Amino acid sequence: MMAEEKQQAYVTVAGGYSPEVVELKQGVPATITFNRTSSQGCLDVVHSKDLGFETELPLGEEQTVTVPTDQAGEFTFSCGMDMFSGKIVVR
Repeated sequence: MMAEEKQQAYVTVAGGYSPEVVELKQGVPATITFNRTSSQGCLDVVHSKDLGFETELPLGEEQTVTVPTDQAGEFTFSCGMDMFSGKIVVR
């Protein structure tokens, strides 16, 4: 029996998001792990209205969110004040 295919992406949060664009394959279960390494700015929360998640990002603690990949498209995520943003591209 083959293991179910999964995708994982890692985003470092330090004065913005790195990488700013995360590419995922449509229909394959996916998670993104955010790691906030700098206390600057309003980056202690990450949320996406497009994808329906919001999570706090304690400094130095990895936080993983599950990302729906059932629809292709470009979806944004941003900090709590919407000053910094990134993009998830599902294709």
